Amino acid sequence: MMVTTRSSMDDVILRLKRVGGQVEGLIRMIEREEECTQIITQFQAAKAALDNTFSLVLQRNLKACLSQDDPKSVEKILKLITKH
Repeated sequence: MMVTTRSSMDDVILRLKRVGGQVEGLIRMIEREEECTQIITQFQAAKAALDNTFSLVLQRNLKACLSQDDPKSVEKILKLITKH
């Protein structure tokens, strides 16, 4: 169970929209056959932004589960993390 405030959800949504914009830019770069190093740099930036957003969501969820003493939810999250 994810317990968040509206502002923290808005923050995650904003971050994901930015990642979406980066991916759209990446698609345009590939379609225009831009330089390989620029495409790779854009890939890395989008991946880093998505990884950072994932870490933020994970951290918030774990904190919420731990503060509510919810071992089942913590276990589910840990299984999801180790699955990948």
